[in-house]
Amino acid sequence: MRIALITGATSGIGRATALKLAQGDFNLIVTGRRKDRLEELKKEIEVKYKKDVHILNFDIRSNEQVEKAIDSLPERWRKIDVLVNNAGLAVGLNHIQDGVIDDWERMIDTNVKGVLYITRKVAPLMVERESGHIVNIGSIAGVSVYENGNVYCATKHAMHALSQGMREDMLKHNIKVTEIRPGMLETEFSIIRFKGDAEKAKNTYKGVTPLFAEDIAESINFVLSQPAHVCINDIEITPIAQANSYYVNRK
Repeated sequence: MRIALITGATSGIGRATALKLAQGDFNLIVTGRRKDRLEELKKEIEVKYKKDVHILNFDIRSNEQVEKAIDSLPERWRKIDVLVNNAGLAVGLNHIQDGVIDDWERMIDTNVKGVLYITRKVAPLMVERESGHIVNIGSIAGVSVYENGNVYCATKHAMHALSQGMREDMLKHNIKVTEIRPGMLETEFSIIRFKGDAEKAKNTYKGVTPLFAEDIAESINFVLSQPAHVCINDIEITPIAQANSYYVNRK
């Protein structure tokens, strides 16, 4: 039985991935800030799929909390086979001259620094065993910028570069690295971006059938199911109605 650590498992892609992997040969470490949701997820997986689940309740923006959480893992849970760097968010949709500093810092601290903090703690455990797989959840915004996306796009460009850098750094240690870049995806993402304005969030997907969290979970499961000698470095996924950040066919 393998062990997967999934960040941001309280909702969206993280939660869907935990449920998908639990159907296979994974026990799970699930992390996030909302402890009640982690406990609900743990109970659901243990009842439905009879897999073991370990909860780590912390804020990934704090390196101190990340270090404390990983250091607290019992020995059996330290043999992490898969790290899914999923925790991330977009906040606000302003032109750069009108940007809100707090929004910028939330995105940079979560989408970039949080990924670095958790990877810095987990990757050495993989290097020690010369085995592992890091899956980074990026975005099509990581390769093409759009108006008002500025800082969010910058954080996902950073994820794209980090994924490539990790792949090179981990190569000699037999550790796989995959970046998955979703396009238009309906989760809590837009609700958070528009700071709770459900109507604006809903309009994001008007006239389009978007991707859903389960679609990305399927892709993650596919990547992790490849033979030992195969590494899928990069996947970009959009709904059929979307070609890239600019072109969307709305009906």
